[in-house]
Amino acid sequence: MRLEQDSLGSKNVPDQAFYGVHTQRAIENFPITGERVNPEFIRSFLEIKQAAANVNAAAGDLPSSVSKSIVSATKDLLGQPFINDLMWPLDPIQGGAGTSLNMNVNEVIANYALTEMKQPRGKYDLINPNDHVNLGQSTNDAYPTAGKIAVIRLLKPMMQELQDLIDAMGHQSDLNAKVYKMGRTQLQDAVPMTLGNNFHAWLKPLIRDLERIKQAEEPLHTVNLGGSAIGSGINVSYHYQAHIVPKLSEITGIELYQAHDLFDATQNLDPLVALSGALKTLALNLSKIANDLRLLSSGPRSGLSEIHLPAKQAGSSIMPGKVNPVIPEVVNQVAFEVLGNDATISAAAGAGQLELNAFEPVLFYRLFASIEHLTGAMQTFRVNAIDGILPNTERLAQDIDLSASFATAMAKIVGYKKAAKLAKESLRTDQPLREIAMDSGLFTDEQLEHVFAVEEIVINARTPEHGLVLRPVGEK
Repeated sequence: MRLEQDSLGSKNVPDQAFYGVHTQRAIENFPITGERVNPEFIRSFLEIKQAAANVNAAAGDLPSSVSKSIVSATKDLLGQPFINDLMWPLDPIQGGAGTSLNMNVNEVIANYALTEMKQPRGKYDLINPNDHVNLGQSTNDAYPTAGKIAVIRLLKPMMQELQDLIDAMGHQSDLNAKVYKMGRTQLQDAVPMTLGNNFHAWLKPLIRDLERIKQAEEPLHTVNLGGSAIGSGINVSYHYQAHIVPKLSEITGIELYQAHDLFDATQNLDPLVALSGALKTLALNLSKIANDLRLLSSGPRSGLSEIHLPAKQAGSSIMPGKVNPVIPEVVNQVAFEVLGNDATISAAAGAGQLELNAFEPVLFYRLFASIEHLTGAMQTFRVNAIDGILPNTERLAQDIDLSASFATAMAKIVGYKKAAKLAKESLRTDQPLREIAMDSGLFTDEQLEHVFAVEEIVINARTPEHGLVLRPVGEK
């Protein structure tokens, strides 16, 4: 063990640890989730420290030799796994508005640089976590900046998965454009439609979700780095404040902009709430689709059984042959989690007081989880469910044949009351409505042909924008 000191006193730190006394206190103070800080968060923090060392050296505020050691250390650390308890042992939920993580990164960089210099860890007179690595920064501008960069990066694969899911829905819409089935309202037979219409109606909200998420992502490129503790830029040189964000943008490869009002950007987290709201909406839409698929695939004998979901695993430890809709079920569960995450994010953002929000750690923790879990859910949804859905054409045709839904088209000819009487007779006798209508003498042959061709109204024709064209009977 080695003994390190801070303003509270002395504490032993494991000899092999690259972290220091501040991290050691956090390990003891915050044993909350048993999880570790998201790797993308650490990556973004390291890039901030690298940018700061470069800019501070250019400003003449940091010795060139110290800057080079810090930059070298950050580059090496960026090439290593971020799952390492000798470096990154912290729980994502921590008090102090993220100071523990900021100091964890500062200490690891300092001690890694000391190791490269063949110096003992903890010899902070040469490279100091606070005075050198953290120069020009505060947790209050470094932490949210790192969090936003991490979110931007995590969103990229999530949005790609969403686009792939949209494309898969569109493909199924095309494949099933002329597979006719019964539409339902309030779980009761309504009027005919196509299975392609189902897929089309599922993909449209997902398209809107993608646009909402893109719009919500844009404000995250504006950061408060350079604002220091509360946005006033205390202890920050003019050169640093003017150059730190462009330098960070260069290092990360992400377009970043310094906020015009650093006080506002330091204390207000509404852009993150807006993103969480967009993710919640996506989760709700995915859950609705998953619910529909579970209903339409229910059976296989005593349910609706309109579609066949790919069989992915045995469904029961006691009932042989049972197969459950496990993929839609897992999508539902992720959606439930995202709804809870949004509630946490909203509460955390609203709990900020005066010049700082102290609850960013739990906010980013749950926001990262929403993004990553939705990414995984959409990937398995597409690959293990949507791509392999097949229509039960025999059952669909039978349902349409036995349905009394064509009474809707009859009502225009003979009136609602007479059409309802014919529908009830069909349901009472299990005789197809077509036969009852023919026997009633209420319709000409031409009228009956029109009534029972109503299904042709619902023809799914996708435009490149996934638009829907409805074509009346007889129109070419």
